[in-house]
Amino acid sequence: MKAPLLTRERETDLAQAWAQRQDEDALHELVSAHARLVVSQASAYRGYGLAMSDLLQEGNLGLMQAAARFDPDREVRFSTYAVWWIRAAIQDFVLRNWSIVRTGTTTPEKSLFFNLRRLRAKIAGTDAGISDTDARGKIADELKVQLKQVETMESRLSGPDQSANAPLGEDGSSEWQDLLVDDGPSPEDLVQKTRDNQVRAKWLKT
Repeated sequence: MKAPLLTRERETDLAQAWAQRQDEDALHELVSAHARLVVSQASAYRGYGLAMSDLLQEGNLGLMQAAARFDPDREVRFSTYAVWWIRAAIQDFVLRNWSIVRTGTTTPEKSLFFNLRRLRAKIAGTDAGISDTDARGKIADELKVQLKQVETMESRLSGPDQSANAPLGEDGSSEWQDLLVDDGPSPEDLVQKTRDNQVRAKWLKT
């Protein structure tokens, strides 16, 4: 059963209980109530061919990091703050584990890596007749990278590290992501595991 959404007042009370007294029950309730954010963010990165259970685990670590650093006195909801940490943790995991970006990845290249497909789809939707060269030029301008970098990244993305939506077999009746069966624990179970002492020791240092 999913944890209920928190009111702003309850969220603040829990965050203060953790920040001031290290109340683990309060931390658990705060984290569990935001597990759906981890699922949402992790789902957005399934196309990179990594196990959903791994993405969820990394997202949960990001959620714990957010809980450890959150200042309840600031005028911001915890969910807004947590999404940034969850996304950052998952993106870092993808960058460390997808072979085309394991070495020498700069900040602009990271932006290109995570936004190329989205911008390609956006351009195709607004200007179906645009040439590949012009489309690459628009992407380079928007992300402030060189045209050559766009061309190189497109080549890498079409290489061995294929999209999870790449067809399998000659008939194309199934996709590579169909092989990515998630036999791991449920998101709620993964959130529960974030209470493990080793995880807290690593991420909740003061």
